[in-house]
Amino acid sequence: MSLLLAACGGGDDDDPPPPTIAEVAQQQGFTALLAASTKAGLSTTLADPSAQLTVFAPTNAAFGTLATQLGFASADAMVTALPADALASLLRYHVLGSKKMAADLSAGTQATLYSFGNAPATLTVGTTGGVTLQDAALTSARVVTADVQARNGVVHVVDKVLVPPGVLNIVQMAQVNTLFEPLVAAVVKANLQGTLSGAGPFTVFAPTRDAFNAVASVTATLSNAQLANVLTYHVLAGQVLAAGIPFGTAVPTVLGQQITINAGTPPTIRDSTTVSARITATDVRASNGVIHVIDKVLIPNPI
Repeated sequence: MSLLLAACGGGDDDDPPPPTIAEVAQQQGFTALLAASTKAGLSTTLADPSAQLTVFAPTNAAFGTLATQLGFASADAMVTALPADALASLLRYHVLGSKKMAADLSAGTQATLYSFGNAPATLTVGTTGGVTLQDAALTSARVVTADVQARNGVVHVVDKVLVPPGVLNIVQMAQVNTLFEPLVAAVVKANLQGTLSGAGPFTVFAPTRDAFNAVASVTATLSNAQLANVLTYHVLAGQVLAAGIPFGTAVPTVLGQQITINAGTPPTIRDSTTVSARITATDVRASNGVIHVIDKVLIPNPI
């Protein structure tokens, strides 16, 4: 009997092997993550016992929040609607190619398994007061449970789905960041969401919530056509990344009127008024163009 137990590994001192990352997700009830990984064809990756990965696992509530932001009835509806390749890109953006415990995650950029523009897409790691991760949509997730050990790596539970570059369109990238709620509302009111979700590519100078609040008394009086004029004054035809901005040269907007972008720290945009807008963030990459964040609503003349 003792020989049989030894051969079978059945001694009292033998511990069962830890679960794989896929099994951890099952045990902890991450049904949305599992459904997305199944459709994306990544289930075998998460179950591969020979791998050593780090997975930032969004909760079901996090998937539900993203679904609501994008206009889906539920996380299940979102997973059903999104193409498998989009889900695969999104999920790979949550995975590091090596095992990193929370203590191993230092402040700075961290390469993921998702590649964009012929290079690994990165997350920005923060370590003050816990581990945070800033994604390509300029939104942050917090690690709420760290260091869940798995046979093939480690799982860190996060409270938000991380949004990669180049997967969602311009409107969707704005929808997932509450900083742009007034902009999204204005785009919908002006019936431009279909255009800005189209093939493009476009360059959008996106005013923040505070920028819209500063001119709320003016925008409230505009007709939908006038609001569309204001919004298209923020759009360039074609994709212009930060490195390719033609500083000091008047450039035409989709409205037809011109703006001038001046170099500086930060760069500024001169519109029809005497107050320039500052560019506070650049190169938010969407599937159909790029967003640059500005701190003022640009005003054409005439509106």
